[in-house]
Amino acid sequence: MYNKKALMNTYMQLPNVFTHGEDIYLFDEEGNKYLDFVAGIAVNGLGYSSNVLKDALKEQVDKLLHISNLYYTDTMLKAANKITKVTKMDKVFFCNSGSESIEAALKLARKYAKYKGYENRYEFITMKNSFHGRTMGAISLTGQTRYQKGLAPLLPSVKYAEFNNFESVKNLVNSNTCAVVVEVIQGEGGIILADKIFLEQVRALCDDKDICLVFDEVQTGAGRLGYPCGHMYFDVKPDIMTMAKGLGAGVPVGACLATEKIAKGFNPGDHASTFGGNPLVMAAVNIVVDEMLNDSMMEHVRSVGEYLHKQLTLLKSEFKCIKEVKGIGLMQGISLTYPPKELTSKAYENGLLLVGAGTDVVRFVPPLVVENKHIDMMIDILRKVL
Repeated sequence: MYNKKALMNTYMQLPNVFTHGEDIYLFDEEGNKYLDFVAGIAVNGLGYSSNVLKDALKEQVDKLLHISNLYYTDTMLKAANKITKVTKMDKVFFCNSGSESIEAALKLARKYAKYKGYENRYEFITMKNSFHGRTMGAISLTGQTRYQKGLAPLLPSVKYAEFNNFESVKNLVNSNTCAVVVEVIQGEGGIILADKIFLEQVRALCDDKDICLVFDEVQTGAGRLGYPCGHMYFDVKPDIMTMAKGLGAGVPVGACLATEKIAKGFNPGDHASTFGGNPLVMAAVNIVVDEMLNDSMMEHVRSVGEYLHKQLTLLKSEFKCIKEVKGIGLMQGISLTYPPKELTSKAYENGLLLVGAGTDVVRFVPPLVVENKHIDMMIDILRKVL
């Protein structure tokens, strides 16, 4: 029916054409039903049946879609005040994606260095095995060469440290360092959890050297770990934080947040985004903060996350091909003795949507509204497939 060749060849897509969703299920044009543990890759936190979100978007469509950032809008101001309050950050810049939020963070870190008089501070320290996005700055930060193939020369001022190895970070810091960039969980790298002591040590180092500490929370933010921000699980606060994915519950949005001190690096004209913070996406962000980042929802995520971990651990005891259960909250994974594509393909054939992470991990990032019964269904399918 559709000419799929009209799309550029950038994705390895499933053959289905999906038409609609209900609860945490997706349906294709032939009426096939799939239990969705991908959630748009950690995006659709409210699932597919949130009338509150739908009504807010429909109402906003009738009011105002876009007027540019030359003017304030009520939805943007509401969203800005809500998101800074719940994240305990001071300032926010809204954009359209995770990659854009990373680009904003890079610029802000350098502008802050210049604001403080550090004229030669331009280098970034990031982590091996990390992933920060697809734009040139973000891909330069990404510590995986497979994503950088054919794109050289990259941003030249990036150094790669060993994740969870403080001495590796410390040894790379010099008079040119303006920021250290860290994921609190390496998502695309294979669901690798940061060590709390490592984050505390990097925080102390950045404080001592007046270097920006940037947490990439594109995937771990917006309640995915059972806290409004993933770093709250570790009780270590960054200077700059990036968010996206679940922040819009399906509507494209990104955010770069910063402390009052660091935000002084930006002045009018230093950065911009034509569609960033437009009234429609801000309507979604307001709902997400109200519906997803409240205490009861965070408690729910922690509870079902514990249940998911328990069930995956039981599954591991049954099948030797599962090497490890990884992650927390609703960002978990299992590492396998064979390529994850083998498992995700068979799961798809049995009505379950899963996605890989890294070279040997199958990732579980369902909507935050997932329930224990859905986890049981997923485990039953996995057990059959395995």
